[in-house]
Amino acid sequence: MAMNRFMMHTVMRIHRRLFRLTGGSIGARLAGRPMLLLTTSGRKSGKLRVTPLQYMRDGDDLIVVASNGGNKPHPAWWYNVDANSEALAQTGKEPIAVEATTANADERARLWPMLTDYYAGYQKYEDETERTIPVVILRPTEGSPTAGSP
Repeated sequence: MAMNRFMMHTVMRIHRRLFRLTGGSIGARLAGRPMLLLTTSGRKSGKLRVTPLQYMRDGDDLIVVASNGGNKPHPAWWYNVDANSEALAQTGKEPIAVEATTANADERARLWPMLTDYYAGYQKYEDETERTIPVVILRPTEGSPTAGSP
């Protein structure tokens, strides 16, 4: 069953505030997995939007999944990075500039098994929806320090 939308937004709002207030001391891990704050520019409004997301490392890249808790539409943050790939990822005290790209078929085929081993819920979410859940690669941009370890 997909996560209740109101509950998901409430949890994300609390998580985002705690993460920012403590520089990641609280909120950098959730259920034993590393979390980041992804800042995107709203595709319609242009306003900055911040979303806490579970991530996995792949070298210097940070990998996030646009699961939206198994709900039918893609999450809003995915539409934002699809429209504008420039974003910020914060894994500790300071955010870093990243380019967010949706994994192509070959990249997704390589990453999806690792992601579902990392968190089995991703496969459950994809099984519950008709959409293919996008995998997004966050690559630090030139001149940006790589993200600190979780």
